[in-house]
Amino acid sequence: MMIAGEISGDMHAAKLVAELNQEMPGVEIWGIGGDHMRAQGVETLVDIADMAVLGVSEVLKRYGFFRRVFRDMIAAVEARKPDAVILVDYPGFNLRFARQMHQRGIKVIYYICPQVWAWKRGRIARMAEYLDRLLVIFPFEVAVFKGTGLVTDYVGHPLVEDVAAALDAPRGELPWPAETRLALLPGSRVQEVERILPLMLETLRRLRVTQPGVGAIIASSSVDMARRIQALVGDAEGVNCVTGQTREILIQANAALVASGTATLETALLGCPMVVVYKTAPLTYAVAKRVVKIPHIGMVNIIAGRELCPEFIQGAARPGNIIPALQPLLVDGPPRIEMIAGLREVFDTLAHKGEKSAGELVAESVEG
Repeated sequence: MMIAGEISGDMHAAKLVAELNQEMPGVEIWGIGGDHMRAQGVETLVDIADMAVLGVSEVLKRYGFFRRVFRDMIAAVEARKPDAVILVDYPGFNLRFARQMHQRGIKVIYYICPQVWAWKRGRIARMAEYLDRLLVIFPFEVAVFKGTGLVTDYVGHPLVEDVAAALDAPRGELPWPAETRLALLPGSRVQEVERILPLMLETLRRLRVTQPGVGAIIASSSVDMARRIQALVGDAEGVNCVTGQTREILIQANAALVASGTATLETALLGCPMVVVYKTAPLTYAVAKRVVKIPHIGMVNIIAGRELCPEFIQGAARPGNIIPALQPLLVDGPPRIEMIAGLREVFDTLAHKGEKSAGELVAESVEG
């Protein structure tokens, strides 16, 4: 059984399934996932489109749905009796599920560590109790679990190989509306896009008053999301929306405005200078502000160990703050050159893998 609850998890899980198909020919995998996992032959009982929500208030609104899915998945485990359960990120659901599997004596492998080093460090001991193996994608995470007894392996970040292939591929044509190119990545969830894209569009509008030569492409994760984006864009000038070509957009852009999340890391690995922005529901922000114990929220900055890329969060996320940080990144000069050098350091940090791949370690755990 495998459970991924959002788009990035579905993508990373699919790569793991491809490896497992090589390591364990004939393996049958089922659970919760999306198009990427299905393309690798996974039977999905629930689609990630129904699972991907963000924030405390949004989860509370759909509590009944998540509770029902949770019970249904436990029933499926009891009926199908899998040899192991592989949980991919998505900690709010998956860590609770891990406990239920542990109580039933089912082997639990967790791929992509929840960010317990940023908040809820009390979960570390519980994870060591419920999990049989943890596969992490950031090298510093191994030390977080040192001394807990949990077997923890660093397997490298799954984006590194994808990004390297994208950088080597021939360049495609994109509908840039102006000579200076700005990429807009407002997120992959509906709630994110509806809160963050208007901020990005207003920033672009004000920027174009003094720099009419700046044009933007919004990276959309799906055709349905593109329709939502277009409704928000309306008749705004100097901006187009493109679906399914995020990496090509970032490769060609001079700079990017990026919603905090996995996208900041992908942008960094592609070497595109960026400003990180984020806005969420007031309740979600209030809770996060109390529990998050690290100085940065952008993963690129967490890995760099400093604010390599400027961050503007919640009330600070205003065009008047963003534009002065963004403008120097759109033209050649010391700020842009310095940031690109820092992004290369991030790439080099994540390019080193462990001795075995994630697929090999999972196969070893399941068969062991």
